[in-house]
Amino acid sequence: MSKAALSPSQGHELYETDLYLWTQDQAALLRAGRRQDIDWHHIAEEIESLGGSQKSEIRNRLAVLLQHLLKWELQPEQRKYGWRASIVEQRLQIEGLLEVSPSLRAWPETVLTKAYQLGRVRAASETGLAEQTFPSPCPYTLAQILDDDFYPGPIEPRFT
Repeated sequence: MSKAALSPSQGHELYETDLYLWTQDQAALLRAGRRQDIDWHHIAEEIESLGGSQKSEIRNRLAVLLQHLLKWELQPEQRKYGWRASIVEQRLQIEGLLEVSPSLRAWPETVLTKAYQLGRVRAASETGLAEQTFPSPCPYTLAQILDDDFYPGPIEPRFT
């Protein structure tokens, strides 16, 4: 049991001053069955926040994936292994998040437009191409975006 759980819970005060220590204290109190000492209000907030974090991570990973798909398609002569690695990683991470939270399966479709806007801006910034060079709206379906075999644009040239 943590040292924090051996002393009376500091609840609200600890939550405001050291979030990590507060989480450890609350976990120890829960394990010890000390329900009367639990900071229930903040526990509920943190649980809600965790769900929001998963949604945000999916949206951000989708934006990075779209950014690299756009660069892959519009700059085939400058393809880099890192772009491909990022595409693979983002797909795997999104898949993993959806496996852990299957209730979020519809979320990528819900945020696709916003994720694409962000990916488009990032791709323009990184490539130096005008934002208008990149299609609007998103030229890919969600199924294509998440498909391990989908790489838009010409097959050649090879990436470095």
